[in-house]
Amino acid sequence: MAHAVAEALEHSSVLIAEAATGIGKTFAYLVPALLSGGKVIISTGTKTLQDQLFNRDIPTVRAALKLPVKVALLKGRANYICHYRMNQALTEGRFGSREDGVYLASIAQYAQNSLSGDKSGLGHVPENASIWPHVTSTKENCLGQECRDFERCYVMKARREAQQADVVVVNHHLFFADVVLRDEGMAELLPACNTVIFDEAHQLPETASLFLGESISSGQILELARDSRAEALANAREFTALLEATAALDKATRDLRLTVNEDNTRLSRQSLQGNAGFIANFTGLCEKLRSLAELLASQAERGEGLRNCWRRCLEMLEKARRWTSDDPEHVYWVEAFNHTLHLNCTPLSIAQIFRKQIEGRKRALIFTSATLSVNGDFRHYQEEMGLQDAKAASWDSPYDYAKHALLYVPEGLPEDPNRNDYTEAVIRAALPLLRANQGRAFLLFTTLRAMREAQALLKQAFETHELPYPLLAQGESSRSELLERFRKLGNAVLVGSQSFWEGVDVRGPSLSLVVIDKLPFAPPDDPVLAARIERINRQGRNAFMEYQLPKAVITLKQGAGRLIRDESDYGVLMICDPRLLSRAYGRKVWHSLPPMRQTRDLSEAEIFIKERHTALRRENVI
Repeated sequence: MAHAVAEALEHSSVLIAEAATGIGKTFAYLVPALLSGGKVIISTGTKTLQDQLFNRDIPTVRAALKLPVKVALLKGRANYICHYRMNQALTEGRFGSREDGVYLASIAQYAQNSLSGDKSGLGHVPENASIWPHVTSTKENCLGQECRDFERCYVMKARREAQQADVVVVNHHLFFADVVLRDEGMAELLPACNTVIFDEAHQLPETASLFLGESISSGQILELARDSRAEALANAREFTALLEATAALDKATRDLRLTVNEDNTRLSRQSLQGNAGFIANFTGLCEKLRSLAELLASQAERGEGLRNCWRRCLEMLEKARRWTSDDPEHVYWVEAFNHTLHLNCTPLSIAQIFRKQIEGRKRALIFTSATLSVNGDFRHYQEEMGLQDAKAASWDSPYDYAKHALLYVPEGLPEDPNRNDYTEAVIRAALPLLRANQGRAFLLFTTLRAMREAQALLKQAFETHELPYPLLAQGESSRSELLERFRKLGNAVLVGSQSFWEGVDVRGPSLSLVVIDKLPFAPPDDPVLAARIERINRQGRNAFMEYQLPKAVITLKQGAGRLIRDESDYGVLMICDPRLLSRAYGRKVWHSLPPMRQTRDLSEAEIFIKERHTALRRENVI
């Protein structure tokens, strides 16, 4: 793999490199990248992987090669404390909770001494604490060079370091934010480079769709109302009409959120045509934005903060107007969360847009992940990303899956995985293996609803049968905290949904059973998926085989990849979906999984586990 990457770097070509668990793909691309002598940008899927590369992997390779390579870590601006907004929060003194006041004092003290201003350095302030939006900036509310704190701005400091570095570590969100800025003719966040390496490249289609589309959220509008109020109080207190307009916008935004009753749901714009409350409130919200924009325009000369709020208000009005347009190459939809509403416009295909981005410059592009193909076929990924001409290669895992892993598909489950009693049947089928394995398991579910139901069923079963396995569930605390507890306990059962299907590394016997409830097909009523399916079928193609199935296979490979993380790991992968064997496409699915033994016999799975336990006891491992 390292030779293939080196060749792509030498010829400034494109390489899609699928590297299974155990290959060591990070070192395989880092060694040739650092030896190349050019400027390299490495884009990762998560901030956790960013930190791992910057703090551990790159220093290891740099020391081994004895190269004086300068490395910079660059995150999105929401990760850096903003002096202007922090001081504004300290002056205003209005907090959503008592904890926010305590956290703000810690943040202010940290900002006095921190060189980076990276909020990850404040571990005791939760990442989701409601104070963070008040002390960090966004692209919309940043005052730029007009800010009085510009010279000591942490974001600008990080960008200057990135410009001077040989290797810059970013994440996919920041990379595509930079792409959007370039398209808008604005200054680039990222420096020009010879090579871009995308790690966890299977996440790129979704991230690209997010950034190459457009979104406006109720949270952004509420923040605009709040910032406008703060600037009015500081610079135009006597102009009461402006204060009244911010209050009216705040109320209109909250009223719009209340017109969508569901939480954590996605709805097409078309499906909301019959929702009179939504239409009326959306119209009212636009009117309130327009009124606020006019008032801000009249006061904009009284301060840069007011001018910035005016610009933001106009931008939001324009985004709201575009959300009501009709471009056949885009899908318009709404996503509702507990407290916020997002109005989204997403391209039906990113292939042409992304291809245009990469054709503009001659540089090497490396796309790597453990999951990019379906049974060795890369066509789905190539077509989705516009990389039809790219060279693609795959390297199988060196681990002995045939000896160390067993694929178990239980008998007797309902043929229809969408039945109401399906999760109950999954838990009933999993309990014998949980007993045999003495816990030590992940149970991965395709929906949050199924995960919560499974948690309740397991809690009841553990109490009824007096099973002493600690039960952990996604959402109880952060993912890193849950994983730390899971490793320390040694016999825990963790129930998770999307957050635990990928990017999770638990080695050793603490995790030797992974249960997946069903094949992870995206819900067909998802507005973006539904529009893409309709588009593909309209072109006379088969959307299920070309789009839905490959996406499900790649997600399933990620979930299955949680089981064997080291050459000495062992375990059972239990996939509770009869379609794996009863449908014609099932063969394509399980041929894409690592080459492990297969069984439908519960006793064979129990014997496999017990034999491994006996061997590990003999070695004093458990």
